[in-house]
Amino acid sequence: MPLDLIALLPEPWREVLDLGDLTELETFVEREYAEQTVYPPLEDLFAAFRLCPPEQVRVLLLGQDPYHGPGQAHGLCFSVRAGTRVPPSLRNVFKEMAADVGSPMPGSGALTAWAEQGVLLLNSVLTVRKGQAGSHANRGWEEFTDATIRAVNRLDHRVVYLLWGSYARKKAALVTNPAHVVLEAGHPSPMNPRGFLGSRPFSATNKALADAGLPEITWDLKE
Repeated sequence: MPLDLIALLPEPWREVLDLGDLTELETFVEREYAEQTVYPPLEDLFAAFRLCPPEQVRVLLLGQDPYHGPGQAHGLCFSVRAGTRVPPSLRNVFKEMAADVGSPMPGSGALTAWAEQGVLLLNSVLTVRKGQAGSHANRGWEEFTDATIRAVNRLDHRVVYLLWGSYARKKAALVTNPAHVVLEAGHPSPMNPRGFLGSRPFSATNKALADAGLPEITWDLKE
């Protein structure tokens, strides 16, 4: 049978996503997994959705596409598997986290603990070929993940959107619900020395959640 993305998607998300015809995307993704080395592994494709059901979303952090090196991507934006070297952008995220809320520098780059607290770690493009950043852009994933952003926008409770870098910041136009808060900053890449460090997104997120009577995120990534 052809790849059925809806069947792979956790059921709570199937009920809230307004998706069009996925045939072209499914055909492309199925062929890529069959013929190429693609990240993340298929079983981790919807890890962000599995760990963070829609009713639990309190924060949406948007990345661009998965890491394209072996053993890195596991379905959560900016996150790498435990035991994998922390990439430079994520290292800057941790530096800002330490400066902002005093969290110790983690020994692991796995952000699963954030996802389990209601941080939807969403990439705009959910797959990538090994060693080829951006290789699965403009094949249909953007429409899929835009539908995800719109579904979160329809939630009644406050959600904080963390949009880092020019690519992510363009998605602010999809956030129209006045209950929500959008926090924009530069990308944490070391190639972008200004605009992220010093933006204090972690404390600002918790203040926005507390102002709405919602629990704050525990950013510490304890071993």
